[in-house]
Amino acid sequence: MTPQELRAFCLEFNAATEEFPFGPETSVFKVLGKLFALCALDGDPLTVNLKCEPEIAAQLREEHDAIAPGRHMNKRHWNTVTVDGRLPDRMVRELIEDSYDLVVAGLPKAERLRLDRA
Repeated sequence: MTPQELRAFCLEFNAATEEFPFGPETSVFKVLGKLFALCALDGDPLTVNLKCEPEIAAQLREEHDAIAPGRHMNKRHWNTVTVDGRLPDRMVRELIEDSYDLVVAGLPKAERLRLDRA
C-alpha cells in the first residue's frame, strides 16, 4: 500500500476528514472531530497509528512484527502499524476500518445516527 492509497482509503469513510494539527508532515484522519488514524505519509517506512480493542491489540502485536504499541499514543488502545509489505494490504485496510468503526461506536448516539443518514 502506497502513502497515496492509504490516504485515499482513510478519506473514503463517511464524514472522514484529514487535518494537520501537528504540522504539515503528519496527516490526522478524523470522523466528526475524533481521531481514527495518524500517519506521516512521507515516512520511511510508512507507519500509521490505529485504534484497536485492547485484547485484540495485544494479540496482533504478538502475531505480527509489523504491529507495535502505538507510538506517542495510549499503548493499550492504539497500535502503530508499519506498512512495508509484511502485512497484506487487505489486512491494513481492515485495521483502518476497525479503527474507524471503534471511534464511531464511541460517538454520541445523535452523531452516529447523523452518520448513518449521510
